[in-house]
Amino acid sequence: MKIDKKVFGILSNGKKVYLYTLRAGDLQLCLSSLGATWTSLLVPARKGGKSDVLLGFSGFDGYVHNGPFLGVTVGRFANRIGGSGFSLNGVQYRLDDNDGGNTLHSGYRAFDKMLWKSEAYEESGGVFVRFKLDSPDGEGGFPGNLKAAVTYGLSKSNELIARYEAKADAPTPVNLTNHAYFNLAGEESGPIHAHELRLHSSSYVEIDDTLIPTGRLIPVRDSPFDFREPKPVMRDREEGYDHCFTVDGDPGKLRPCAEVFEPGSGRTMKVFTTQPGVQFYTGNMLPGTPGKAGSVYGRHTGFCLETQHFPDTPNQPGFPPCIFGPERDYSEKSVFTFFID
Repeated sequence: MKIDKKVFGILSNGKKVYLYTLRAGDLQLCLSSLGATWTSLLVPARKGGKSDVLLGFSGFDGYVHNGPFLGVTVGRFANRIGGSGFSLNGVQYRLDDNDGGNTLHSGYRAFDKMLWKSEAYEESGGVFVRFKLDSPDGEGGFPGNLKAAVTYGLSKSNELIARYEAKADAPTPVNLTNHAYFNLAGEESGPIHAHELRLHSSSYVEIDDTLIPTGRLIPVRDSPFDFREPKPVMRDREEGYDHCFTVDGDPGKLRPCAEVFEPGSGRTMKVFTTQPGVQFYTGNMLPGTPGKAGSVYGRHTGFCLETQHFPDTPNQPGFPPCIFGPERDYSEKSVFTFFID
């Protein structure tokens, strides 16, 4: 196991951004303190060698101007909030309107664009970086002073482990995740159509034309949303997916969430989470973003499995509650495990 740290770049305010390289088992993970971002993940293939399976940028400047949210930590509230606001304890809170009348990933300047404090360490068979961020009352329109801590790392068993924690001094919505885009054939390999996906999900969150939930959970049976048995990711819905699926089992317990197999490389990724849902996104809106070493990321060249609370939960009383505060701390965990067939 090994940890390396170097200066990744300098922001316009003169502050240093650090890049950490973690090695454990057969994996290598790079993390940036700007946005607590996953910048690369090297994974072995069946025929030998390793490939980077994360979409990203060739250098520091790409991450400063990261429009597609490649690899970033999202908060205070990941995904969408309808009407760019919510009511809590009789008070109406207004948020940034950055998504056609709605709030996406907490607005214009959210956790993905901030410089996190960071510290690397080794613990119980793994190497980790712990990122910390203080968000003051009123930032982005959200109430309460929030202290967030996110830990990412690798184990000797080829696991990428993600822990999300937060404490607030007043009731406030919290929903943290990582927005990594995967391509298990390698980030330069183009469309993801050959990938086969299984989701441990018997229902999904119905959404309207603006991608805001209606409040209904729809059974996946006999629909294009049924991934309970493995199938090619785009087989039943050519336009792709940007939908939150329920994760079967008890929220709060680490349990199976998803499994993805890429036949060309022989790579399999299994996902486990304590979160109630997972947003499955097939890169439908990737705009031809310049990526690593000449790669260009167009439509459907990467997929996301963002473990999280359901979108628009602050406005949906029937969803698992997302309000945390002095008497209820936020704590979630996700594990991404890699195998070679």
